[in-house]
Amino acid sequence: MAEDPKNQIKPSIAEALRDTRTAVQDATRSSVAAATTAAPVAAAAPAPAAAAAPAPAAPVSDLVSLKIDGREVQVKRGTNLLEACLQNGVDVSYFCYHPGLSSPAVCRQCLVEVNGQTKLVPSCYTPVADKMDVVTASPRVLQARQQMLEFTLVNHPVDCPICDKAGECTLQKLYVDWDAKGSRSSVEKVHKPKVVDLGPTIVLDAERCILCSRCIRVCDEVAGQPQLTMSVRGDREILTVAPGQQLDNPYSLNTVDVCPVGALTSKDFRFTMRAWELYTTPSVCAGCSTGCNIEVHHSQGEMWRLVPRENQQVNKFWMCDEGRFTYKEVRHRRYSSARVGQGKGLPGQLVSIDKASAYAAERLKKIVETGGSIGVVFGAQATNEALFGLRQLVEKMTAKGATVKRYVSGRQDRPDRADKILRDADKNPNTQGAKLLAGTGAGDFAALQADLKAGKLKALWMVGEDVPVGEDTLPTVAALFDSLELFICQAVHDTALVRRAQVQLPAAAWAEIDGSFTNKAGLVQRIRKSVEPVGDARSHLELCSQISRKAGLIDGDKWQVSARQAFLQMVGVVTQSAEPSTASANFAKAEWGRELLPVQLRFANSRG
Repeated sequence: MAEDPKNQIKPSIAEALRDTRTAVQDATRSSVAAATTAAPVAAAAPAPAAAAAPAPAAPVSDLVSLKIDGREVQVKRGTNLLEACLQNGVDVSYFCYHPGLSSPAVCRQCLVEVNGQTKLVPSCYTPVADKMDVVTASPRVLQARQQMLEFTLVNHPVDCPICDKAGECTLQKLYVDWDAKGSRSSVEKVHKPKVVDLGPTIVLDAERCILCSRCIRVCDEVAGQPQLTMSVRGDREILTVAPGQQLDNPYSLNTVDVCPVGALTSKDFRFTMRAWELYTTPSVCAGCSTGCNIEVHHSQGEMWRLVPRENQQVNKFWMCDEGRFTYKEVRHRRYSSARVGQGKGLPGQLVSIDKASAYAAERLKKIVETGGSIGVVFGAQATNEALFGLRQLVEKMTAKGATVKRYVSGRQDRPDRADKILRDADKNPNTQGAKLLAGTGAGDFAALQADLKAGKLKALWMVGEDVPVGEDTLPTVAALFDSLELFICQAVHDTALVRRAQVQLPAAAWAEIDGSFTNKAGLVQRIRKSVEPVGDARSHLELCSQISRKAGLIDGDKWQVSARQAFLQMVGVVTQSAEPSTASANFAKAEWGRELLPVQLRFANSRG
């Protein structure tokens, strides 16, 4: 039986398409080969003697010249028109675009005029080209943007006074700047779900969502976990979690940062503080060794949230959720008063900082003068400036005849909390700085334990209380420290180990001091004081200075220096004495930078 001709249509078409595609590919390969390789016959023939060498192709410039509102500018090739405008001080409004994400061009708020184009073009999606003439503020463009803004507001609830994003909402800002008119629509607004629980960290108000898709792209492109999507169509379209999913990934709160309206809010921050009541201080996250650049938002002496600060070399525009919550531990289980005589089962007594440092200095001086063995722990949570001060004191004690052994210690590594994006297994912000300043030959915490078991140490001076053991095993490990004649611990938080120290000195946390950390790549970065220290807490640098002066290790007030002075001295010393390495080379390039006062958040200028 003959095959039905109907059944031969699709194979025939497929074969024709395949043959055509093959022919085109062959022709393309042939043309490319002809353009790049001499023909065999031509290669065999001798070249004419008088033939001139072909002129070299002109190099393609990395810069593109164009006009923006009549002004000649140059931008890097591949830049989109929106970025070109912003780089040259030309304000173009937008919603869906974000410099760290792909450009979908869905909001149409960034429309501009381009010569030769009959229609307005989305500037976020249009690459620059030579001799392009762009107009960003013509009556046609302004009218189009106002119309798009009105369209965005058709179903948007105008409830700014009660919205948690008020004061930092892009839609609110554009409404004031561009329109500020009532709606012309007489149709009732479309109502959508409110207070939708998307996951453990975020709440959605679907009525406020403008469907810009930024949050979806953050999950897809940054976190690599596609957990958000759009559902339904038309004016009923809503943001929702994918089937069987919830918004629960290590970078989920970045969706709140990029949301240009009040659709996504953080459960931790919502309805706690108004944006205009906050002050911002630039700093560095202390959650791990990546060293993400952050803004500390604080008010009334308290920290309220941490948000990422752009640094293309380190964290680009992002930070992990775990790092955002490190502000909470700053005030958790804090030491606020000095205590002496508590170790070895004794209760000890609360004293002033001066009395505690005098007590420690007197006993330390005797051990140094008798040539005793002293251990010094460089904590990976302390700043470079504090550890540099400790380094110089080690040299002073060694010069006076003491045997000083150096160790580096910090929090326990957490490989289960690491990824290839930003999170690192090393949960200390300054491991690289501690290793560099402790110098070659410094041991780790395991070496410290071995020396304690062998009775090789008479005294121990510990800057920082963090050690790489779990809370369950810490009491057993802490018992090793009872063999010490003198145990000085400068601690931020209360732990079983600190309670073994004969001298306990309250240290200031990272958000309470100025200084610097060295991240895992060796980059030296500034941290800045955001809030005042708790109780009698002092910086590690100041505590080291007090004990050293009273023990006669330094002359007079020589070490009564600021973190900035210590930094400048440290850069010179480290770059000259340290072994060549990436870390020491970065110290040579490190700068303290200018001093900054906390800045009150301005309307819609911090986020979104």
